Amino acid sequence: MSTSSRPGLLHDPDFGRLFAATALGRLGDRILFLALPLVAIEALGADELRIGALAAMTTAGSLLVGLPAGAWVDRVRKRPVMISTDLVRALVLSTIPVAWWAGLLTIWWLYAVALVHGVLTVFFDVAYVSCLPHLVGRDKLVEANSKLSAIRSVTSISGPTVAGPLAGLVGAPATVLASAAGMAVSGLLALSIRTREPRPEPGEHPRLGREIREGLRFVLRHPALRAVMVGDAIFNLFLVMYQTMLLVFLERELGLRPFGVGLVLSGMGCGALAGALLARRVSARVGLGPVIWLASLVTCPLTALMPLARPGWSVYVAAVGLAPLSLGGVVRVVAQSSLQQALTPDRLLGRMSATARFVSWGGIPLGGLLGGASGTAFGATATLWAGAAGMTLSALPAFLSPLRTMHTLATDKTDKADTAPESVR
Repeated sequence: MSTSSRPGLLHDPDFGRLFAATALGRLGDRILFLALPLVAIEALGADELRIGALAAMTTAGSLLVGLPAGAWVDRVRKRPVMISTDLVRALVLSTIPVAWWAGLLTIWWLYAVALVHGVLTVFFDVAYVSCLPHLVGRDKLVEANSKLSAIRSVTSISGPTVAGPLAGLVGAPATVLASAAGMAVSGLLALSIRTREPRPEPGEHPRLGREIREGLRFVLRHPALRAVMVGDAIFNLFLVMYQTMLLVFLERELGLRPFGVGLVLSGMGCGALAGALLARRVSARVGLGPVIWLASLVTCPLTALMPLARPGWSVYVAAVGLAPLSLGGVVRVVAQSSLQQALTPDRLLGRMSATARFVSWGGIPLGGLLGGASGTAFGATATLWAGAAGMTLSALPAFLSPLRTMHTLATDKTDKADTAPESVR
């Protein structure tokens, strides 16, 4: 694949289409991130426990279909999976405003939509991660992940900025339509990608259980991949606890309206954009392994500024403290994604992604439930303190692994699933 060295991958037409699809799909996702809980809080008057349950339903798909999704995606071409899941997610989300206008919307409807949307998102994300090495080549993975993280960060700023005023103008249920539209257009853009990956060749007797075990064995036996996965699991559990009560804290304890909530969340997006722009440079200077644990250790403690906030100007100081969390998160994810994709043979990419997602995202539904239960029992402020402490501790697995001193990575292109690549140095 020929690309210009300066503008890099953005001169490649197919990567440009994926880039645009990512922008619109992520914009829809970030609008939904604010709009869905606002539907529960404002339109349905849900309490903290129900809001936590909604957060759990949104991510329960990782537990329900995480491992089978990876084995199944490895058997098929990835692009059709991305297209179909985008379009069906858009259709499912559009039922929320329709049900609201018909007077049929309930918290159970939201639970059902969140669960179906989450299951489809698992298949989309596994296919997306598995498609990228085929589209750009393994030698351009860090550049590709950095550029895609940059556009996701831009939409992390614009998504809440759009969703807040829009929810105030037309209501949270109608705002979900904007999210559905973004995902629908994303699917249509993915349809225009011309590069076709080779059709995967099935084994003589492919069995789902055996393929799942093969993916699990590969990831769990690899010390670097295992450390990334465990650290992510800890981080995601406490992040979701934190985020579940963050909206409640901002809305009910600080008295912010949707526009103010959107402004605070946009500050997080600014940090994510800075992280995407700096990810390649920081990884090259600090080292691919050390940056994974240093990113969390340095930035997560600043999230403790939010529970210190009070109504007035201090909430915006606390919002500035959230920006480093997003900055460090993007730097970490770019390094992790590039490492995972580079160390995994082509035929195991789907299963690697699904296994990592199953373990590292498996605690997210629990985080939503714990966040709701903690908010009910101890209040939103105490839950934010617990989330800040847990996210900081998530740096330990990577620090205690070979990632602590791993500065370079030479990819192993052999197709061995039972042994860890010997290219980490």
